[in-house]
Amino acid sequence: MTKQLILRPEKCLNCRTCELVCSYYHHKQFNPALSAVAVIDFDIEAVTVPVMCLQCDVPACEKVCPVNAISKQADGRVIYNPDKCMVCKLCVQACPLGAISYSSQVRKLIRCDLCSACAEEPQCAAWCAPKAIVYADPTDDNIRLRAVAEGFKKVLMEEVA
Repeated sequence: MTKQLILRPEKCLNCRTCELVCSYYHHKQFNPALSAVAVIDFDIEAVTVPVMCLQCDVPACEKVCPVNAISKQADGRVIYNPDKCMVCKLCVQACPLGAISYSSQVRKLIRCDLCSACAEEPQCAAWCAPKAIVYADPTDDNIRLRAVAEGFKKVLMEEVA
């Protein structure tokens, strides 16, 4: 994959525009419950982090899907085929980021598809004014991305303890 979503939590302003544009783009509703992006607040650290499918190198969701409704493409995108899905929700449990959810309102899984119908870039990145979410070549940002990942890991580990 030449481009991927890169998260920059230090730039997130907690405006939640990403949640709204995602739900509107996919479901024509401004409803964060229908968004594939979830902004998580870490109050003690005063940090908010947008979380969505990061197109894992080895997707746990793909491994547990008994009907192959989730598959990794040659270009690196992890795609979901709702026509194959039996809604067992094993992928929801398997995702280490919690980036897949089930909506009883629309009766299907909610997960990032990189706005596959959009030719240019995912809507969350396109509308993120502070650039907390960007759609870019990861090699352009690899060192800084690792530092952010380490910081995010530290926050999560302290939150769990």
